[in-house]
Amino acid sequence: MWVHDINPIAIALGPLQIHWYGMMYLVGFGSAWYLGNLRARRPGSGWNEQQVSDLIFWGAIGVVLGGRFGYVLFYNFDQFLNDPLWLFAVWEGGMSFHGGLLGVIAAIAFFSWKYQKSFFDIGDFVAPLIPIGLGAGRVGNFIGGELWGRATDQSWGVVFPRAGDALARHPSQLYEFVLEGVVMFVVLWFYSAKPRPKMAVSGMFLVLYGVFRSFVEFFREPDDHIGFVALDWLTMGQVLSIPMILLGAAFLFISQRNKR
Repeated sequence: MWVHDINPIAIALGPLQIHWYGMMYLVGFGSAWYLGNLRARRPGSGWNEQQVSDLIFWGAIGVVLGGRFGYVLFYNFDQFLNDPLWLFAVWEGGMSFHGGLLGVIAAIAFFSWKYQKSFFDIGDFVAPLIPIGLGAGRVGNFIGGELWGRATDQSWGVVFPRAGDALARHPSQLYEFVLEGVVMFVVLWFYSAKPRPKMAVSGMFLVLYGVFRSFVEFFREPDDHIGFVALDWLTMGQVLSIPMILLGAAFLFISQRNKR
């Protein structure tokens, strides 16, 4: 058992404080830009460096805006109704992956219109670029001592002081780092290395994330103000992931049917 005592602030310059979690966003966007340019250099990719830079720029805006809106909508809508301006209190934290995904989808739709590229060609291109950013974000969650897991008697349990108790808990943030970050990246990077029918890579991304997130939710402590939202065991993260799994499976089915 280990007591979490990591300082979440990476750099402090007087009143200016830069948190590790914020720096993880830079890691995510930087890695997406680098990997995107690697893919763009492949013969016949149909992409150039300017398009990759524009895609990452609009995708970053989609992640930040969608992530914040999604957190407010899915996890704290009552607080928003009581104080609408709280939506803009980003310094208090609060981001949602599923909201960020919707923001990225909106960014892809805009990029598709601007560059006259197929929506799913863009989705298939960008999907393998996302997992490293997801993994980095989960490391940021762990460093910040937030989104901790449920109580456990395993030897690798961690005491998170912010939980308000002395219970050893699953480091569920690190479980997500391994699955959503490392495993997803390896699978998607090599899966997309060979030509795949349109929608296949996008579908694989949705299925993998939905399954991995749903699995880790069994070890992650539900939000205090929400608890279980269905059947006394389904969390909000699982409820939001189920449509992802179904939609991803549909994309994979359609892509294989079109291939035949």
